[in-house]
Amino acid sequence: MMHLAAHGEATSLAALTRSPDYGARVIDILPGIGDADSTESAVALFRAAVAGLGTDAGVFMSYLRDDATRASYRSLLACDPVWGSEYARQGWFEHDPWLRHATHETEPVRSSELKLVSADEAAFSAASAAFGFASAVIAPAPTCVGLSRVGVLCLGSRHAGFFDNEGYAKVRVLARALAMELHRWMLQAIRQELLAKSRLTSADIELLRHEEAGHSSKVIGLALNIEAKTVDCRFQRVSAKLDAPDRRTAVRIARLYGIL
Repeated sequence: MMHLAAHGEATSLAALTRSPDYGARVIDILPGIGDADSTESAVALFRAAVAGLGTDAGVFMSYLRDDATRASYRSLLACDPVWGSEYARQGWFEHDPWLRHATHETEPVRSSELKLVSADEAAFSAASAAFGFASAVIAPAPTCVGLSRVGVLCLGSRHAGFFDNEGYAKVRVLARALAMELHRWMLQAIRQELLAKSRLTSADIELLRHEEAGHSSKVIGLALNIEAKTVDCRFQRVSAKLDAPDRRTAVRIARLYGIL
């Protein structure tokens, strides 16, 4: 939510960040986001953080690429929900310069500093401006699985050039922290969903860890006091639970979803 001066005009970022308690509410909110017990709670805290930063809109996306052909994304919205509907309908994730930046960089950046590389990216930026992202800060949230799982936070203002102003440094630091806590929550939620769906047991996860370490069926069998052929049979069952064609792919899926 944009703060307004007495004369009705939007308060500048410089004026907002000069307040001695700027960001204090956000710092109080951050721990609760990472440990939120539901999507509703996470979104409510996210919206409170966006308001606490003096911005008009926010969106967090977690993008997953399983392989060269399969990709998906999840989002938390602190903006007009129509933006989210349009993002899905228009297939904007294919032409999203915010996501492109987060895929290759770890540093936050202002939208004014992003070079748009196609007409589709320019169209995305123009459309997003109408939903409160005329000026924006893009904060990547990197993970241990590299480019296969990417998180990105975008904070927006209805006013072009809003973040090209004194005070951006404070927003950058807080945006980075907010991005990481949102991604922490997202990864935990995704992990719990996969565990519930696949019904992996602790024994299944132990087996996957052996495979991740590069152990052969014979070595795993010796460690678990079972025959190598029994190890192979167990891997077949685990792979089926994860809808994977083989044990190596099962390990990759488990890593992508934070199980390993």
